[in-house]
Amino acid sequence: MKTIEWVNGKLRIIDQTRLPYETVYIELTDIPDVVESIKSLRIRGAPALGVMAAYGLCIGAAKIDASDKSSFIKQLEKTSAEILASRPTAVNIRWALDHMRTIAAKAKTPRDAVESLLEEAKRMHSQDVAINKRMGKFGADLIPDGATVLTHCNTGSLATADFGTALGVIRSAVAQGKKIQVYATETRPLLQGARLTAWELMQDGIPSTLITDSMAGHFMSKGAITCAIVGADRITANGDTANKIGTYSLAVLAHEHNIPFYIAAPISTIDPTLKTGTSIPIEERKPEEVLGFGGVQTAPKGMRVANPAFDVTPSRYIAAIVTERGILRKPYAQSISKALKPA
Repeated sequence: MKTIEWVNGKLRIIDQTRLPYETVYIELTDIPDVVESIKSLRIRGAPALGVMAAYGLCIGAAKIDASDKSSFIKQLEKTSAEILASRPTAVNIRWALDHMRTIAAKAKTPRDAVESLLEEAKRMHSQDVAINKRMGKFGADLIPDGATVLTHCNTGSLATADFGTALGVIRSAVAQGKKIQVYATETRPLLQGARLTAWELMQDGIPSTLITDSMAGHFMSKGAITCAIVGADRITANGDTANKIGTYSLAVLAHEHNIPFYIAAPISTIDPTLKTGTSIPIEERKPEEVLGFGGVQTAPKGMRVANPAFDVTPSRYIAAIVTERGILRKPYAQSISKALKPA
């Protein structure tokens, strides 16, 4: 299974809204398709969204009718802005688009730019896989043999080009021969944990248990959880981390029970332009996601809804941040600054 791939000039993704009931692939051929797929969570996960944005810009670039580079760049900027607006919290989208526009600016002609953009998108795609595997190797050192690991939302192959971030760390620990068990939260309101993470864990044959989000404190109090590891959609300069809604609650509970709480994310998820998490824009999604599921309404008609897609975990609750450049520890302002410097 490939979450995202470029096939015969088209972008092909697995529609994650259909999992685990059925595996359906869809092809995207224009920018509205790309934007809709991101907004509707047909594809999601910060690293995967970065790769998606890069390929999406390639689709847009190929459709630009411009004979001179200046006109081409102006239209490319407009396409980039459309993709960027699709999900405001995940910084990997902006990171990928900024990088791709730099590539386009170096090209001599529009045709050269289109070719260079596709070549770079493919490189970013393969690089993401390598990055995830490096993260997994570093992060596995944090997971002791015999551990029971709590995770939230989906951070596996479905959230990346392949392998995963937090789930990649768990996979790496298992590959080292460690006897690992996983507690996966269902992740309301869209059940990414129940639908996607549980499915990936079962595919891998990793012993796992699905729990509701509100059960985590109970199992922590019983001593059932050794450590927790989650992904990230944006990390600020001081280590504050935005991740799927419910992450903050888990971090506070882990702190109360002296359970180490880890973040696994690529360097591209760090946003050094923001000093603290209070500046991270939080996406508010449509109320229907909370009012029911799968087309079945579970709340009274007319009920008001608040539906933030993410929350922010202050860095004081985070024991370590796993990246492809190693494990970052407190004080995060220093370790993050050092990690961001060119290798």
